[in-house]
Amino acid sequence: MPTNTWNRHHILSLADFTTTEYDTVLQTAASFQEVLSRRTKKVPTLQGQVVANLFFEPSTRTRSSFELAAKRLSADTLNFAAASSSMTKGETILDTAKTYLAMGTDIMVVRHREAGVPNAIAAEMDRLGVRVSVLNAGDGQHEHPSQALLDLFTICTLIDPASPRLELLKGKKIAIVGDILHSRVARSNIWSLIASGAQVHLAAPPTLLPKLFAEYISEQIGGKEQEAAGDKLILSSPSSPTPQLFLHWQLEPALQNADFVMTLRLQKERMTAHLLPSLREYHHLFGITSTKLQLCKPNVKVLHPGPVNRGVEISSELMDDPEFSLIQSQVTSGVAVRMALLYLLGSGKA
Repeated sequence: MPTNTWNRHHILSLADFTTTEYDTVLQTAASFQEVLSRRTKKVPTLQGQVVANLFFEPSTRTRSSFELAAKRLSADTLNFAAASSSMTKGETILDTAKTYLAMGTDIMVVRHREAGVPNAIAAEMDRLGVRVSVLNAGDGQHEHPSQALLDLFTICTLIDPASPRLELLKGKKIAIVGDILHSRVARSNIWSLIASGAQVHLAAPPTLLPKLFAEYISEQIGGKEQEAAGDKLILSSPSSPTPQLFLHWQLEPALQNADFVMTLRLQKERMTAHLLPSLREYHHLFGITSTKLQLCKPNVKVLHPGPVNRGVEISSELMDDPEFSLIQSQVTSGVAVRMALLYLLGSGKA
């Protein structure tokens, strides 16, 4: 498996990932996907190492996926739950991390509702001079690297199952629809898709996709903005010949001739902030249905990171339609990709 090109000690963000790193993850995940198709699905690559899942907020898919991935690699696992931990007695996040360090943890998978917590734990591990890697499993409104990587892997293996690689998405039109403002998944996907050379079209109501978001992305990628037909375009770099990121406040332009459509969970708790008039109106204007997909290319595929609000972001009929939906494939891909990430971080610790 390709590890000679991997030098990253922590995985906290995709904003600075290189093409080589993306391809290394995709190729390693493809190797583990083959392993998962065998009768014996376990390999001894991380035998003797300890993976601690420090999930400070609830999760089903991500936590279970990381736990299964670690076990498939023969690692020992420790699972943390905030509700039953000493944090209820006043223990700090860093003290909790150092407790797991003292137990011999090699890799910490961290999820928290506040942005920056995985970075803080990684900085503390580095300050202590220990060889503990930190993997961001989702932090606030910042990033969710493993979800974006499994989305990337799902799409690339659909195009070329034998050799998934970043360049396969160059020129593809990919629409991301939903609560983009609050979505860590959207941010990580933007970095990976721009790096691939894809044309990324974001669509949401103005309250969930403000123009300030365009300025934020532009600053991060060193690009520039320009107005065109009411939509904001951002160049991936000052030297980019064509725009790569488009913002739309109507759904139809984003779906027109799209190759892939990513829908995002509409966070119902945001309704209390009066960002939307109603879930019914949102579904009417931005919900993905079979009828709306007729604007896309005939072989369009739909993705969703889950959990799904059926009948809000996507119709139940479309969600369960194997001709269009890749949602179950994403869950399956998640185990292989997270095996790859744990392997790449852990392979240098043996």
